[in-house]
Amino acid sequence: MEVIKIKGTDDTPTVTLDAANGIFEISGRSLPEDVAAFYNPLIDWLEAYSQSPNAKTIFDFKLAYFNTASSKMILDILMKLEDLQNNGHEVLAKWYYDEDDEDMKEAGEEYADIVDVTFEQIAIQ
Repeated sequence: MEVIKIKGTDDTPTVTLDAANGIFEISGRSLPEDVAAFYNPLIDWLEAYSQSPNAKTIFDFKLAYFNTASSKMILDILMKLEDLQNNGHEVLAKWYYDEDDEDMKEAGEEYADIVDVTFEQIAIQ
């Protein structure tokens, strides 16, 4: 599969989707002007990946901030991971948050409640 690597900006997160090396990560700040244009290729990639996924998929979410529009797209990504898990594949979503950022911690907890994916909350100092 083709690798997606997007270098983050002040408004868009850094993204790596690399099935061959087992790297699935979104990090930084997410408030793109056109959220659909930014995230739809990632959703499409995950859809294609789901046709022949790795034995285990570990997806790292290392977001410092995201806006409301991005939150829906993050949920869409998590729902793709839920589909993978429901089809018998091992999936782990790792939600990293600054230990002082209660909002980001709660966002991870809310996502964990919504989707049926193995979820790990990781506080960073």
